[in-house]
Amino acid sequence: MSATATAILKRSFFMIPVLGWIARDIATKGEENFWYALVVFLTAVTLATMTYGPMALTMTALVAVPIMFVILIRITLG
Repeated sequence: MSATATAILKRSFFMIPVLGWIARDIATKGEENFWYALVVFLTAVTLATMTYGPMALTMTALVAVPIMFVILIRITLG
């Protein structure tokens, strides 16, 4: 992939309203913001599970499946 295509993908990912803001903050201000984002995510999942029950936890795990597939494919391709 060329540098221009990578820059366009990066810029369009940073334009996603909530995820892009968090990713841009982590990319520009350092790694310590990653831990704050992780705590916020875990708190949101905990509150959703307390409110909606195990269905919220199931939906969170369901979202993680494609991410794990991508990670496993990246590992096997080298």
